Amino acid sequence: QRWVESQLSLKNLDPSLLMWDMRRNLDPRPLPPRRCTIKFQFPELVPARRCWWLVVEGATVDLCGFDPGFEVDVLVTASLRSMTAIWMGLAKLGRETAEGRVRIDGDPAMARDMGRWLRLSSFAAGDRRVA
Repeated sequence: QRWVESQLSLKNLDPSLLMWDMRRNLDPRPLPPRRCTIKFQFPELVPARRCWWLVVEGATVDLCGFDPGFEVDVLVTASLRSMTAIWMGLAKLGRETAEGRVRIDGDPAMARDMGRWLRLSSFAAGDRRVA
């Protein structure tokens, strides 16, 4: 039997994999009891891969690579590298926001609670909140 060693890396960044994994692990319980639309924007990417939407209704979380046509409750603007680092547990949301690498606009309560509803990757060690 052969063991493969793996280490978290920021070398091969893929917005679709990041967003799909974030969709799978998002915890809808801290969100308001209505449809919530969260838009992620990665400004450095080509237009076709720049914007992604998570639409949360009850316990259902859908991922859209196109504008679903709903009012956006929260807009998260970040580099793909910063958002991936947060997701992997290599960076903290608060620090990335304070240093200007992540910007969160929109519903104040949802933005404030992002660290509660956006859960870390299962590969991240320790506490799985992004705060």
